[in-house]
Amino acid sequence: MAKDEVSRRLAMKRGGTLGILGAVTVASPSLWTWPAEASVAGTGAGADPRWVWDTEADPLLAAVIDRGDVLRVNELLRTWRKNGQPLPDGLPADVRDFVERARRLPAWADSGKLASSFRFTEKRGLYLGLLYGLASGMVSTVIPHEARAVYHSKGGAAMKDRISKTAKLGYDVMTRNAFDADGEMIVTCVKTRLVHAAVRHLLPQSPQWQQGSDQTIPISQRDMMVTWHSLPTTVMKKLTSWEVPIPRAESEGFLHSWQLTAHLLGIEDEYIPASWAEADAQADQVLTPVLAPTDEGIELAGILLGLGSSVDGGILSTHVLGAMTRFMLGDQIAGWLRIPREPVWDPLLRTAWGPFIAVREGLLPFPLAPAAYWTFDEFLRQAALLFLSEARPISIEIPTGNRPS
Repeated sequence: MAKDEVSRRLAMKRGGTLGILGAVTVASPSLWTWPAEASVAGTGAGADPRWVWDTEADPLLAAVIDRGDVLRVNELLRTWRKNGQPLPDGLPADVRDFVERARRLPAWADSGKLASSFRFTEKRGLYLGLLYGLASGMVSTVIPHEARAVYHSKGGAAMKDRISKTAKLGYDVMTRNAFDADGEMIVTCVKTRLVHAAVRHLLPQSPQWQQGSDQTIPISQRDMMVTWHSLPTTVMKKLTSWEVPIPRAESEGFLHSWQLTAHLLGIEDEYIPASWAEADAQADQVLTPVLAPTDEGIELAGILLGLGSSVDGGILSTHVLGAMTRFMLGDQIAGWLRIPREPVWDPLLRTAWGPFIAVREGLLPFPLAPAAYWTFDEFLRQAALLFLSEARPISIEIPTGNRPS
């Protein structure tokens, strides 16, 4: 069946479903209506992802934690850094079996699209770094489930370390060999999946998390998709609004790199959008309606904005980061996060950003310009990671408990 016909049928189905359920949707806006046919799988059970977690990783990590194996597993997995590297000897058999399955790319992985994704990254690495940090990173603080889960889990007590691990995922997906044997993206995703499963087991034991939560188990499939949309979908929307010209092959390649990331993080294929149009449609249902301030999110945002204070005492960095957040996310979210207006930086960004984009994009066709930009952007990313990790190797590890009360 032609792609246009599939899209037409999905639009009719979505429209018909919303028409039939319109009255219910008004009273229950979180009703799941996004069709599995719009996913990379093209089919699925259609179960509401609020009530689906990780059927493979969750029981495994519960067992690892309950039998006291976390420290041993962390020590061994610390040596697993490259995608194609053999797993270390001594891993418990159930952990080894799971990781071997989880590290495999799906049959729909496309090396040609991944090459196009890197061409996109080469040209737009600076935008991506800014957007991952200041759009995606700050949006996460107004996603209530995510903000509470981060704050009350162990990582919430050491946010610089927590952010460095998140930044590593954003960095790894931008590398030329991200999903190749000598890359690190698969390792980063699988270790993050293990962490998520551990948090699902541990966080329900936290009285502080329970007190403000409307969930019994955190990090559902829906929660993971909400977070996913705060990354590639949000980034692509901002690039489009800035009128950055992106060839179709590079746009599809960028999406594909994040589709693979979603799969490796344990998101079911039936929830992973097959196209940007379907990603936007799903985000309109699961991301936009849930954005709201929380006490935990406000505190996390303050920590994020203050990260540069160790460099300049907050004299410049906090003001610039606050203004960039307001510029990228708008007055409402900036207000929720109690970010003050900046009399110098706010108008400067509104006035100068468009011309900056125009000038930068105008230089791209010149010979060697993409390579020069990539070198500069790569330097900035490496410097950011070095600052966040305080020059220590970044190791994503399974937690043994929650945030100390």
